[in-house]
Amino acid sequence: MKAETILAELNRLRNDLDKDPSDLEWLTLHHVFCFVSYKMGEFQKYLDEQEKQGAFREWEG
Repeated sequence: MKAETILAELNRLRNDLDKDPSDLEWLTLHHVFCFVSYKMGEFQKYLDEQEKQGAFREWEG
């Protein structure tokens, strides 16, 4: 699993909502997207560890 795949999905979810800083759902997705964007290397390391544990088997088919 690539970090970019997860980040792209987070961005899609974020963009599906109207930009509304008073909406907790939008605010959450926005800040998670920003944080993960800044920590891509660390996030990829986490995903690599999870992949070794089989966390993405169902998604990968």
